[in-house]
Amino acid sequence: MTKIYTRTGDDGTTGLIGGKRLPKDAPRIEAYGSVDELNALIGVVRSYDLPDRVDSVLRDIQDELFTVGADLALPDQADRERRGVPGPAQATVEALEKAIDEFEALNEPLRQFILPGGTRAGALLHLTRTVARRAERSCVVLARSESVDPLVLRYLNRLSDLCFVLARYLNSLGRRSESHPTFGRR
Repeated sequence: MTKIYTRTGDDGTTGLIGGKRLPKDAPRIEAYGSVDELNALIGVVRSYDLPDRVDSVLRDIQDELFTVGADLALPDQADRERRGVPGPAQATVEALEKAIDEFEALNEPLRQFILPGGTRAGALLHLTRTVARRAERSCVVLARSESVDPLVLRYLNRLSDLCFVLARYLNSLGRRSESHPTFGRR
């Protein structure tokens, strides 16, 4: 059996797909590490008893986040194509937009600021939203100096919006208020 540890990262570097090594704090590593953290957090959300449709949407997102992570870990497009590593697709951004519209139609109109919290799954989706925003910011930093597929940025931006909408949806199902007691009242 192959051991999980390789000792190759003991010098503070890690390998990209294809073998190139980078410092563990390089912007590219930070970007796909944040995407990995986001995927793991969605897995935590999915460990709760969720409506089947919500769980299905989150499962599809986890699959797509592997694609996003691979895209970030293998930055050369020609190398990705040669290895058969898919990049993100416009259809995945559109799927997020469709899910946002679907669940937003089930929510009460937004009339005031939302205080993150509510049900356990709803509160975790609010946390997931913030991790998605951090992953997006990490990719923006990376894009200042290296190539990043613009679809990655769009996908992460829409994903944080979907997490917000799903949190509100689950909190409404659980009859938990999220309204901020001060801001937004008229």
